[in-house]
Amino acid sequence: MQHPLADYLPSNKLAISHLRLVRFRNYMQCQLEVGEGPVVLCGPNGAGKTNLMEAISLLAPGRGLRSAPKTAFGYQADQSRIETSDHLAIWSVFAQLATSDGLRHVGTASHPENPEASRIVRIDDKTSSQTQLGSICAVNWLTPQMDGLFLGPASQRRRFIDRLSMSFDQAHAGRVSRFEKAWRQRNKILSEPPFDNTWLSSLEQILAETGVAIMATRLQLLSDLCEVSAQMDSPFPRIAGHLDGKLAQMLSSGKPAIDVEDYIIETAQQNRQAGLHAMPGPHESDLHLEFSGQHVCHASTGEQKALLISMVLAHAQLQHNRLSLAPILLLDDVAAHLDEDRRHALFEMCAGLDSQIWYSGADKSAFAALGNDAQFITVEQGSLTDQAEQHNNPYLASLASRSC
Repeated sequence: MQHPLADYLPSNKLAISHLRLVRFRNYMQCQLEVGEGPVVLCGPNGAGKTNLMEAISLLAPGRGLRSAPKTAFGYQADQSRIETSDHLAIWSVFAQLATSDGLRHVGTASHPENPEASRIVRIDDKTSSQTQLGSICAVNWLTPQMDGLFLGPASQRRRFIDRLSMSFDQAHAGRVSRFEKAWRQRNKILSEPPFDNTWLSSLEQILAETGVAIMATRLQLLSDLCEVSAQMDSPFPRIAGHLDGKLAQMLSSGKPAIDVEDYIIETAQQNRQAGLHAMPGPHESDLHLEFSGQHVCHASTGEQKALLISMVLAHAQLQHNRLSLAPILLLDDVAAHLDEDRRHALFEMCAGLDSQIWYSGADKSAFAALGNDAQFITVEQGSLTDQAEQHNNPYLASLASRSC
């Protein structure tokens, strides 16, 4: 099935031209044709705007913008009453993508026999992997849940940096997983003496090697983001900061990776001999960003939001520069905490990116500056209606009555 809207999508821009959900969250079944401009999802709280964005986020590797368990994606008309029976957990997301290589068809779904198993991925009607999906489709997002990133625990900021890093180093996810597994195994052994020192030494070697690689990737990404941000013509704050922690300091000072690994192993052994379980590693690091010369935690909510927007936009620009693959951007309720001038600035900056932008908000007037360039979609409890009167395109007008 071909969709005429795809015919005028720019060939150098990754974009969804058709989206279909089946039994996903509060959507029993819906489909949507998408044009080349920004998409604005408008509707009351709880209508399903974030659910739709979450579905799109699953078109890229990972657990999506909520990091929810796979069984939570299944259909429930009332999302306040989530059940996890096999029948309700069956779901699927399909999209037609306009890419530089032409139209591609990608989809992901729950396993029909085991909803708790890894989700199924298909590309052009062939069973594929999430790694292969990542080579075709890149998605990044900003959600209200991320507003407390700079005030929450350091682990949240580490996960944020790791997610951004995975866009450029697909092996990074495997290293993080390997480190966490070895860390759990080491803690288990240390909690059940007598210890197997040979096995502990082996695990500490793994932790040292993967830990240094993880830190090196994080440091490189932050350096690149700061460089790109400094070159962007933006009213949003420039990204300036560093990673805290002993490993970050050693690597940033130019100390060879092999020497840092030796330091980790030696310190771990010395601590064990002293009856301590701690050891150096990337788990000790934290993202330290500055705003107007002070730590970002002292900035206002709006200023923190502005800095977070800067990071997401700089990351999108970096992907475009380095990979020639600008990500699809999901900006959920992004207008919150932004004054009118900054909203206009955000829209202008996003228009300058090659990314397809999806906005959402309860107040349609907050997106009035987008004018006829945007496709406005009304979201009402699992139903989508294209407000085609916002467009000059005659084909879009024929879709006005289409809903889920």
